[in-house]
Amino acid sequence: MFNEASVVGQVIEGLLPHFPYVVCVDDGSTDGSQEVARKAGAVVVQHPVNLGQGAALQTGFSYALQDPALDCVVTFDADGQHRVEDAVEMVARIRSGEADIVLGSRFLDDRTNVGKLKRLVLKVAAVQSRITTGMNLTDAHNGLRAIGPEVLRKIHLSQNRMAHASELVNQLAAMNPRWVEHPVEIVYTDYSKSKGQSLLNSINIVADLFFR
Repeated sequence: MFNEASVVGQVIEGLLPHFPYVVCVDDGSTDGSQEVARKAGAVVVQHPVNLGQGAALQTGFSYALQDPALDCVVTFDADGQHRVEDAVEMVARIRSGEADIVLGSRFLDDRTNVGKLKRLVLKVAAVQSRITTGMNLTDAHNGLRAIGPEVLRKIHLSQNRMAHASELVNQLAAMNPRWVEHPVEIVYTDYSKSKGQSLLNSINIVADLFFR
């Protein structure tokens, strides 16, 4: 999380009935997000400065792997865009033995209202990913994932910012685990739009595709 004090408490409270171990990686917030998250019931691991989403994910992975009883990790955005129900279904597919990693896709059903520009960028990113990795993904830049421990131990993200999404797919292609996509809904709220995430992420994805 990065400066999500106004929403992260509600996100954590929604997760805890289904996921009793919630870890927030605070990426240098200055708005008191850490205190809100702890009060809501999460463990908070802090970066002293803002490093980026890729760095936050790798910190979370390293922290989670310290638990020998770990059976699955879910990556879940702190801003309320993901649905807990989707995460529960994805974890069930890991625990059933169907897959080693489950990747969310907003394009497997029609629940998500994706703007034309963002849809185009994400579709181009998915095609580029298929060409370079051979993984037939429909949504290569979805932040909701369920990851089993064997795959998690092999993930080592070095790209701190948006390029981490492509780096993760490249590493998965090299591992060749059992993977599936799962239909998820991304809820683009007034809050997330006010932060400019939709347009900014589209620009970052384009930059990643052309310059990395």
